Amino acid sequence: MMATVVCSLLLAGAGLSPASAAPARPDGTSPVILGSTAQVPPGVTAGVAVFDRQTGAFTEQVNPGMQFRSASVVKLLMALDFLWNRGPDYIVPAADRTRLDAMLRSSSDTAADHYWDALGRNAMVARMVARLGLVDTVPPPAGHEGMWGYTAMSARDTVTTYRYILDKAPAPVRDLIMDNLRQSTRCASDSFDQHFGIASAFGRPWAVKQGWSGRYAQGTCSPTPAGAAAPASDPGPGALAAAAVDLTRPALHTTGTVGSGDRSIVAVLTLHPDGTTYGKAYTDIGRLTRSLNVPGSVAVSGKWYGTWSSDVNVRREPAIGDNNVLTRLPAGVEVLVGCQKKGQLVSVPPYSNDWWAYLPQYGGYMSNIYISHPDNQLPDVPLCGS
Repeated sequence: MMATVVCSLLLAGAGLSPASAAPARPDGTSPVILGSTAQVPPGVTAGVAVFDRQTGAFTEQVNPGMQFRSASVVKLLMALDFLWNRGPDYIVPAADRTRLDAMLRSSSDTAADHYWDALGRNAMVARMVARLGLVDTVPPPAGHEGMWGYTAMSARDTVTTYRYILDKAPAPVRDLIMDNLRQSTRCASDSFDQHFGIASAFGRPWAVKQGWSGRYAQGTCSPTPAGAAAPASDPGPGALAAAAVDLTRPALHTTGTVGSGDRSIVAVLTLHPDGTTYGKAYTDIGRLTRSLNVPGSVAVSGKWYGTWSSDVNVRREPAIGDNNVLTRLPAGVEVLVGCQKKGQLVSVPPYSNDWWAYLPQYGGYMSNIYISHPDNQLPDVPLCGS
């Protein structure tokens, strides 16, 4: 009874009825909506679908058919279209292999620009809609045909795309795409920190193709001059008026597979209020993703904390030094603290702190002085090595 009540409330809040939320799919399957655990943060618009490949059922659906501008998620369709008729051996020229690797691992926009034009732009989208049986995917709106990131997709169409890759695509195609997604780089080709959502919520194994569109202050993840602003992936919407598919609010999407054998397919597409910082969007999509029922997922060990300041260094060791910086945190992101230890004293007047937090998902340490907690030593975090 409780699951039915929770599900009904979520569907009502999303503007859906139980019957309309689970339409029959083109492949004949009927998605099953269970009592959702999804916790959508205030102000966030979300489309969510989690599909358990072991049981053949959806474990989560929130606005599954809602269209979002896909941002870089459309790169999955570009890769599939390019590989569609490569012959029995699926031989890929070296130059294209380099481009595909960069587009799928580090979300190279330069590679996407190349394939968008080479594959016929809207014609590519139309082909993939027909081939995969997509029901919510449409090309960019009139006047924006060159903007591949404005291709509209839904959470359920994203799941359908991954189901094709995993279960129907020829092995060389499946392996090329999935092997690259398993090697997703933390820093995208434009230095955007793309290990949010799935990549921060769950321990490996996972494979991800992320998407972002719009400008987020302090979204960079590699060492950059203090105060540097993050670039926008996909041409930003600027002053465009809202269309049937929202082209204005900042978008942040996490999609991929989680668990051994790619057990669960996860698609979380989100829009955030205008002016949202990357740290806030990162935190919100992380909390939403962690709230989901994802069969086969590996829980990460540690405690989540908010941070303050910008360009905070993550270091190899708990000490200040020019040669031990691994990366810099985007301003205000929530971080997972695995353990803590004493190290070099850090002073930010009027405060001083010699405790350092180990961040397992970054593989390094940050000073506790930048963690949003009043105590120098975090009371609920173990000592490193204990």
